[in-house]
Amino acid sequence: MYKKQRIRVAPICCGFVFLCALLVWAVPVGAASQENSFKLDQFIDPETCGACHDEIMAQWEGSLHNLSHKDPIYTRVAKFFREGLTDAGHIEEAESCVKCHTPVGFVTGFPTKVSDDLSKTPHVPAQGIQCDYCHVAVDVSRMYNNGLVLSPGQGEYDPGVKYGPFDDAEPEFHDAAFSKLHTDSKICGTCHDVKHVAFGTDLETTYTEWKNSPYNSPDPETHVSCQGCHMYQRPGVPATGSTPRPKNPGSAAAGAKQRPHIFTHNFVGANSGVPAMFDAEDKSAMAVERLKHAADLFLVMTDARTARVVVTNTGAGHSLPTGLGDLRQVWIEVVLTDSAGKTVFQTGVPDNNNELPENTVMFKVTLGDGLGNPVINMAKAKEILSDTRIPVGKSAVRLFNLKATPQKGYTLTARLMYRSMPQKILNQLPGPALGPLPVVEMAAVQKTF
Repeated sequence: MYKKQRIRVAPICCGFVFLCALLVWAVPVGAASQENSFKLDQFIDPETCGACHDEIMAQWEGSLHNLSHKDPIYTRVAKFFREGLTDAGHIEEAESCVKCHTPVGFVTGFPTKVSDDLSKTPHVPAQGIQCDYCHVAVDVSRMYNNGLVLSPGQGEYDPGVKYGPFDDAEPEFHDAAFSKLHTDSKICGTCHDVKHVAFGTDLETTYTEWKNSPYNSPDPETHVSCQGCHMYQRPGVPATGSTPRPKNPGSAAAGAKQRPHIFTHNFVGANSGVPAMFDAEDKSAMAVERLKHAADLFLVMTDARTARVVVTNTGAGHSLPTGLGDLRQVWIEVVLTDSAGKTVFQTGVPDNNNELPENTVMFKVTLGDGLGNPVINMAKAKEILSDTRIPVGKSAVRLFNLKATPQKGYTLTARLMYRSMPQKILNQLPGPALGPLPVVEMAAVQKTF
């Protein structure tokens, strides 16, 4: 199941093994939770890993994996959704986010729930999804809600085995073992599929969307794993389904063997707002670059007053948008201006509070309370009322009545826009104002009459 290479262990700094993923190991698959299973001093500080894996460390710093615990959007919205709940199932779900956002803390005893004082989180768990979490994963107990099974060492003086994609690694600080599944999408799926812990409602299905897509081809020549896009990206290389995905030659550690490809650890998705809050402008720029290569837009008039807009998911390896589909915002903005530049018609344009009008054409999931009523708080979600997101390779067609017939010199513009969280929710949070979050133009097309 794996090939292990015993290497001399010495108490010197080194120790970030190459890729966030996992290995099948002889551990009971039924093991559902590792809460309080380990001691904090079993896990190594990422700074120790960075002493040898400096380039990988620099990529990881400021990434959404690194910031998963510190992200103020997550922490404040999660606590907001937790407030006032009385139903046991609602509370159980609202408290569960730390399992993926602060995984080392969850398995070592603090924090184990959202309502814990997150400011008291020890240094190592506060580093989010980190080196000595992914690289000690040895199995999957379930493909959702962080089903990773771990086998950490005993700290810096007995770091144990770190698992990665190479079968000839020779680190000095720790032992190394080849792990086939560290190149498999399953390790990503354990956190990027999320089910309501009480009701079983699908809250996030990124892995399942990929699994059911053409990217999950049985042909190795056409198969593209999650890592095949997200761990190939670097500045200037969006590495989406609609762009080239060139390899990243180099070495995984200082003085280590040169290899045809070193998996990058920027872990960039679509969120350009949070990295910028932590001065990780490179991650923000890469998120924008990825968004701009995710979809194509087409515009045509079907009659004198009706515009037909077609959005095609050409670059994402999952639905558009993915993640928490009820909170991510992808929408069509349509604006018609006359020859003097005055707006004649518009839809999908944020108001003075940066909130979208109710009639905005969006691609999203609508969650329900089990009685057919929409809910914004996922803790209350017992059902999916609708899902209008765009699957991999598919198109969505929307018609817009412009209310007026465009005249000579008029300009019609359609844009596909993205925002990672509704400003309407952020505007309800108690405390200091949060946002506005960046609104990214994913694609645009224009017609002049």
